[in-house]
Amino acid sequence: MAADAADAQAGGDPGQGVLLFVTDGHIRRPFYNDAQEMNPREFDDLVEKALKRVPLRFRRRLRNVAVIVEQEPPKPGLLGLYQGRPLPHRSVSDGFHLPDKITIYQGPHERMARDREHLERLLEETVWHEVAHYFGMDEAGVRQAERRRARQTARFGSDSRRPQGLG
Repeated sequence: MAADAADAQAGGDPGQGVLLFVTDGHIRRPFYNDAQEMNPREFDDLVEKALKRVPLRFRRRLRNVAVIVEQEPPKPGLLGLYQGRPLPHRSVSDGFHLPDKITIYQGPHERMARDREHLERLLEETVWHEVAHYFGMDEAGVRQAERRRARQTARFGSDSRRPQGLG
């Protein structure tokens, strides 16, 4: 019941916790929902860490985006979901609209991960994938960018000197 009240206060749906808001490159937590069954704080921290791995030049352009963690997806096979109006489809004449939403599904990530490091990598890839949709990339474009990114990672390793970007 307390989680439902916190969700309503933060503008979310009951039973669904808003994890982070991202605006102009700043990441903030409006509240924390303790209602999930599995260690939600640790998973939330991993999602936040993955979001921080998105280069600042992209994070600065994220506006009015809520990042949500849910336990399970509405259909099998989803690790994440972007819902909203992609940036290239917006106009200065657009009126007020609800935040775009990136949902990260905890259960599938945990089941897929071999260990914590692998879980962190999966989350980073999923967050990148959904952020790419925010910037207007369709599924085929996102998959192509992911393949380029995988080649870069193989070439440069996972250190901070590698080029980072959507493609």
